[in-house]
Amino acid sequence: MLISVPKEIKNNEYRVGMTPTGVRELANRGHRILVQTGAGSGVGLADQQYAEAGAEVVDSADPVFAQAELIVKVKEPQPQELRLLRAGQVLFTYLHLAPDPEQTKALVASDCIAIAYETVTSPGGGLPLLAPMSEVAGRMSIQAGATCLEKSHGGAGVLLGGVPGVAAGRVTIIGGGVVGYNATQMAVGLGADVTVLDRSLERLAFLDTRYGNRIRTILSTAAAIDEYALEADLVVGAVLVPGAFTPKLVTRNQLAHMRPGSVLVDVSIDQGGCFETSRPTTHDRPTYVVNDIVHYCVANMPGAVARTSTFALTNATLPFILTLADKGYRRALQDDAHLRMGLNVHRGDVTCAPVAAALGYEFVEPLASIGAK
Repeated sequence: MLISVPKEIKNNEYRVGMTPTGVRELANRGHRILVQTGAGSGVGLADQQYAEAGAEVVDSADPVFAQAELIVKVKEPQPQELRLLRAGQVLFTYLHLAPDPEQTKALVASDCIAIAYETVTSPGGGLPLLAPMSEVAGRMSIQAGATCLEKSHGGAGVLLGGVPGVAAGRVTIIGGGVVGYNATQMAVGLGADVTVLDRSLERLAFLDTRYGNRIRTILSTAAAIDEYALEADLVVGAVLVPGAFTPKLVTRNQLAHMRPGSVLVDVSIDQGGCFETSRPTTHDRPTYVVNDIVHYCVANMPGAVARTSTFALTNATLPFILTLADKGYRRALQDDAHLRMGLNVHRGDVTCAPVAAALGYEFVEPLASIGAK
């Protein structure tokens, strides 16, 4: 199979979809790999390293897209990339389609096969290709929030850890999953006053066992959000409904009851965000202010720590890439129900139920679409 790795072009996105280690594994199995020049430069991986691993390095995106049977990326294809997709190509990357009708429309029109990292599942019920970036984003959320709380960045001038004689900053984390767990770890490490809200008593019990009296674990309800989120210095939105729009848990009206200069960090922004006032931002302009509340809503947070993120992501994606390349996408998807959950668009069909429901498409069961086209 011919596998291509383009250079990412999203704003301040320095990650790369495959490392030389992955290239070598594919080349050893007889596959051909095209890598766009400079694809790994943002994480310190030179073209020569890819060439020595067995890749052909090409000068532009055109041959990468024109020749590929399987395209391996990190972020969703940008408009100029969507125009390069062709019928029958397999695209393997993060997509986050539910809040993005234009991308979905373009993928459907392209007649490609789009497999989303974020909806691939595991036998244990997890999301193995989303988890590494959720770990990074959860940890970054506290770093970013702490910076935004500084007066020079528009915040109230609160130090999360406090100092002797001065209370620590209050952090409320909405969602106790992978993002929330990692955010909790960082916030506790800084010495903040931490509250975690989640709808799962089982998850709250796990967090309570892990952190004991260093945090509060509270069942997530509207009343709990009023009490704990609106009084916090930093609120981290860590809510996920796989493949679907994220519910809006803090409304615009509620911002009036928050302390001026407090901060919202919306890690859920890729799926639409869990604050009513959230809108995607970039690393160039990461924040904006609504009703005196600082919003940090960068849609590719892990791109800021691109080297760590690239190796964490490619460790997780490589086994799936090898399967797709060795078996071909049809057999790979037919054989593996968990990889099949990643199939969002197949030859004009929307094959992810939450995406279809969010955007008004007819849902086509993946195996039915694969068998028919």
